[in-house]
Amino acid sequence: MAKPVRLKLTIAYDGTIYAGWQAQKTGVAVQEVIEKALKSIFHLDFRLHGSSRTDAGVHARGMIAHVDIPRAKFNMEPRKLSLALNANLPEDIRIMRAARASANFHARFNASGKQYRYFLYNHAAMDPLLRAQAWHVPQSLDLAKIRQAARAFIGKHDFEAFAANRGYKMESTIRTVTRCEVRRAGPLFTVIIEGDGFLYKMCRGIVGTLVQVGQNKFAPSQIATMLAAKDRRAAGMSAPAHGLILWKVYYRGKPATKPADAIE
Repeated sequence: MAKPVRLKLTIAYDGTIYAGWQAQKTGVAVQEVIEKALKSIFHLDFRLHGSSRTDAGVHARGMIAHVDIPRAKFNMEPRKLSLALNANLPEDIRIMRAARASANFHARFNASGKQYRYFLYNHAAMDPLLRAQAWHVPQSLDLAKIRQAARAFIGKHDFEAFAANRGYKMESTIRTVTRCEVRRAGPLFTVIIEGDGFLYKMCRGIVGTLVQVGQNKFAPSQIATMLAAKDRRAAGMSAPAHGLILWKVYYRGKPATKPADAIE
């Protein structure tokens, strides 16, 4: 029997109305919407494997997923599949690219790193055009202190103090953050966080704490103390979901031998 065609999909979506990426018992997830679109084209049930498990309300520009399609059924160029899927998807979900992948490619297990971006709007009045993609923070923020605090997250640390409890014990809460950068363009702040993996709501815990540093509720020097505490109560607030975007997923080297832990 011929091996199926494995396709790598690059997906963008506005997560506002969805219960996250992963299909679940309550709410509609992005994964199941795309699986239904695949079924409408090929008249078969499919399982889509995503690189990340974004939480409810979180967006994506560069979610990667793979799917196997029976070779006998796949009689089109991958780029035409993008067009066909988008014709069967709601406007808030789009397949940006479809390409053939090797049989051993796995969207999640092969991922070597991810980049998240968090947008916040620091002005007395919220820009109405950004209300679904940026957190409105009307109080003045000290950018120099935020940037100083952001540098403290870079490196290999135990990030338990910045992650939400998912109801079970994690095998490890140690992660490596390779970039934590804060950019500003007028009132729009962009927090760029890259790393080898992220704990549940870890990015939102980092951003919420950075904002509180900018409000002088914490000193930049306290980040090291929070990391050492390994207790969520020791760190700052969690930023709301709607400002967070999965921006990019990186791939290199050999596949991982086991699943990465749950992330944002």
